[in-house]
Order: sequence, then structure tokens, then C-alpha cells
Amino acid sequence: MTYLGAGILVTLTAVAFIGPHALTFHYSEQDHGSILEAPTVRHWLGTARLGEDILAQTLHGLQKSLLIGVAAAILATGAAAVVGMLAGLARGAVDKTSMWAVDTLLVLPPILVIAVLSPLFVDRSWLFLILAIAAFQWMLPARMIRARTLTLRVSGFVRAADTMGASKWHVMRKHLLPNMIPLLSVDCALTVATAVLAEAGLSYFGFGVQPPDISLGTLIATGSASAVTYPWVFVAPAVTLVLTVLGVGFVGEGIRRSREAATL
Repeated sequence: MTYLGAGILVTLTAVAFIGPHALTFHYSEQDHGSILEAPTVRHWLGTARLGEDILAQTLHGLQKSLLIGVAAAILATGAAAVVGMLAGLARGAVDKTSMWAVDTLLVLPPILVIAVLSPLFVDRSWLFLILAIAAFQWMLPARMIRARTLTLRVSGFVRAADTMGASKWHVMRKHLLPNMIPLLSVDCALTVATAVLAEAGLSYFGFGVQPPDISLGTLIATGSASAVTYPWVFVAPAVTLVLTVLGVGFVGEGIRRSREAATL
């Protein structure tokens, strides 16, 4: 499963970032003689309502969705690691405050919060979208990391470091973090899939990537209006999104199973 997912991801990533350089048309270029044209030799996946090449648009949209998903996942995983380890190691007020923040954010509806805040960040929607997605992806992983930290903090090597007067940051960096790598790897992979889906959903409803920029979400939103009459406009970005999420999900699930097998 891991190899299948990795194969899908490597293929999609290579095509997304290398493919556009081999195409005749730029993603924003309009071919007014081929408006809403079905797939042909000239336009392999057809054209959109203004004559844009669907293949070029899909590859550019995939680039944007992958960049947003990976960036949001890295931020969310990093925040989860710091908060979870610090809460489990420090205990007391730090632990209570951290878990209160986690519980509070879990109650808030992400779509509604982002919808309310998005008009304030229209000019920086790309960065805002990454931060917004990451802000609602770190809580559950932080709980798992905290639970793992509570187990590790009573181990011999952590107690020895405490006895020698090591700071909490030293313990976290040198002793806890290396033991968290498998858990963080799985979490980061799965968060990429969730973040890509979140970007697509937010962009579909107009709260994510803003025109004239495009992503898989904006392409699906545009294509859904003509999915029956001009299906190629909708199918290409939709299938690409499904393959991307499946690829990332397979990698995460494969890592998780390998980790479980190693502990048996």
C-alpha cells in the first residue's frame, strides 16, 4: 500500500511540476477558437468556457493544492508536536491550558470561522488559507503526542535527563522527538490529505484560493456547473483530487501498518 501511494504521489508531483513546461498552452492562455471543446489532439483534456486548456489548468491547480496541503500539514504537525510534548512533559497549568485550547478549537466549526475571517485576508488568501487550515488540523495529533509523552516521561532516559538538570526543551529535542518521528510521519501524511481536501472544499465555496489564481477546488467549482453538458471540464480536476488524496492516504496508512508490525 505504501509503494502504491508513493507511486501515485511521485507521478502526480512530477507531472504537476514538470508537465507544464512541456505543454503548448499556459494555464491562463485563452484559445478563443476552441471554447468548451471536447478532448482533441490539440487540447488533450479539452478546453474550458473561455478556451483555457484543461490539462494546463489541472496541472497548475494540482501544484497549488499540493503546496497548500504540504505547507499546512507541516505547520499543523509542528504545532502538534510542540504543544503535545510540552503539555505532557510540563503537566500542571501548562497541560491544563493546552488541553483547554485543544478542546475549545475542536468545538469551533472551521468552515464558519474561515468564512467569517476570509474577507479580512483577501489580498493574502494564499498564506491565510495555509494558516487557517493548519490552525484546525493540529488538535487531535497534539492529544496523541501528549499521550505518548506521558508514557515516555517515566522512562529511564527521560528520568536520567531530568536528574542531570536538562531543560524541558533539551528533553523534548533530544529524547522525546526522536521517539515521536514514526507517529509524526503518519500524522503529517494523513494531514496532507485532509488539508488538500480542506483547500478544495474552501475554494469550492469561495473562501479559499481567489481568482485569477486557481486550484483543484476552484476548477471543480467552475466545472460542476457544466458537469453534465461538458463533463471534461469537471472530470479532470475531480479525478486528480481523488488520486491525490488516495495516494497520500495510502502512504500514511502504509506507514502506520509498518509501525504497528514493528512493535509486535
